[in-house]
Amino acid sequence: MSFIVAAPASGSGKTTVTLGILRALTNRGIAVRGAKSGPDYIDPRFHEAACGQPCLNLDAWAMTAARITSLAAGPLPLVIEGAMGLFDGAPPDGKGATADLARILGLPVILIVDAGKMAGSVAPLVQGFIAHDADVHIVGVILNNVGSPRHEAMLRRALANVPILGVIPRTAALSQPSRHLGLVQAQERPDLEAYLDAAAALITHHCDMDTVQTMLRATAYASGPSHKAVPPAQRIAIAQDAAFAFSYPHLLQDWRDAGADLQFFSPLADEDAPDTDLIYLPGGYPELYAGHLAANARFLGSLRRSNAQIYGECGGYMTLGEVLIDADGTAHPMAGLLALETSFEKRALHLGYRDLQALAGPFAGTWKGHEFHYAKTLKASGMPLFTAADAEGASLPAMGLIQNNVSGSFAHIIDAA
Repeated sequence: MSFIVAAPASGSGKTTVTLGILRALTNRGIAVRGAKSGPDYIDPRFHEAACGQPCLNLDAWAMTAARITSLAAGPLPLVIEGAMGLFDGAPPDGKGATADLARILGLPVILIVDAGKMAGSVAPLVQGFIAHDADVHIVGVILNNVGSPRHEAMLRRALANVPILGVIPRTAALSQPSRHLGLVQAQERPDLEAYLDAAAALITHHCDMDTVQTMLRATAYASGPSHKAVPPAQRIAIAQDAAFAFSYPHLLQDWRDAGADLQFFSPLADEDAPDTDLIYLPGGYPELYAGHLAANARFLGSLRRSNAQIYGECGGYMTLGEVLIDADGTAHPMAGLLALETSFEKRALHLGYRDLQALAGPFAGTWKGHEFHYAKTLKASGMPLFTAADAEGASLPAMGLIQNNVSGSFAHIIDAA
């Protein structure tokens, strides 16, 4: 059986524990896959580095149950990292919570509790989570951020009737650098292997890995129809580097399975976009490399000369605009293919699930998506690309732009609706 690593709240240590478990199991010779609940591009790349297997995104808001079970089925067991708190999902009813994955997949949950500022109070917290939903089975807890042997003894007394699978001492050694969208990306960490090995050593020393290992077996689910995304073109050029790293593997695999030819290139390396039917610029961190990108004449020139459909998502959308202003207030000229100006000088958070209906462009139909960025739109002129609603069904202003063969928006497409 696979299992889910969850917590009562964000910041409890789920990522570190998950990575430590994945690397520790791999070190034992156990082949295992990682998966991440919800719309996340960054943590999955750490999962892949930890265990050497592709990481899945499993999104219980944007994906049907059939889609989730289809993705989760496979020859290798899964260790799924939850998002936020176990029962935290989108309004109005919490859909998309990690608990939804536990119900859909029938998987047990290991609860990571940051016990750094509690003693006896840990008992009603944990017991409340155990009793809250009979369909969500919490098999044990890992206590994190424990200050001393005396502190551990108090916690163990309070949880005398709860299986404790590990007690992790308070340490700053495994804190991870972050930026505005989450952790610094895995490919940007020169110390990544040392970090993962340290996480594995911590988990191996302080957790009952023999018990954790007994929970593993391949996930077998009844086969059934699972809707897959139709490729937006037959030949697709995809930007892929530190500035454009936010593409979902399940969508790319859908396109491959349907016979599409995917080619990859690096705008940061000033490579020409390949001659294809569609050029796809996914999201990422172009604002961190705006000066670099603005100087890359080969890359920008290949976009301007192309007769292919060109689509930009979030960071890719900003790159297709006229100007991107970085956090220091410096304006950088971009491709100039959309009448769009964006700025990070005064950040504004835009966050939430989106129901999308394409008005035109390569992504025809209806989609489930997500918006998460800090850019302010200073100018956006032209025909919109999507009509949009939030998770509660409330109508939002139309999203994105389309001009001739070029289109894009701030929304990240997760799956076909």
